[in-house]
Amino acid sequence: MSKKLYQHIDKTILKGLPNPSKEKYEMKIKVPEFTFLGVQEQPDFAKLYITFYPKNKIIELKSLKHYVYHLRDIIVSYERLINIIYDHMMEVYEADRLRITLICNPRGGISSKLVIDSDWKDRGGTERFRDYPERDDEWGILM
Repeated sequence: MSKKLYQHIDKTILKGLPNPSKEKYEMKIKVPEFTFLGVQEQPDFAKLYITFYPKNKIIELKSLKHYVYHLRDIIVSYERLINIIYDHMMEVYEADRLRITLICNPRGGISSKLVIDSDWKDRGGTERFRDYPERDDEWGILM
């Protein structure tokens, strides 16, 4: 079996459904058993949290499940992986806001938490929500 590198991650697995509401609302999705192969080709385990403010499309959860399963045999660092997931979701769903948190299980006694938020100026956002500096964590996640 040939190695699957991050270039093999297929964003076309992600599907959207028409947003049934024009009102503003927030979707929170948790993937408690997120797995992939780290750069040493050893399994990495994490929890993936998605906070999503939809525009015209919402996330079809079945397609998200297939996308997540697709990542299980991909060799990638978690720093690269969170950026790929973010880019794919923004391209497919064109969210009003997308915040992704990846809590990686300890490796060598060290835990890691990675976060990307489309509202950050560095990500092209306008920082209009301003809820990330004041709060420790919207999910109540302790490391």
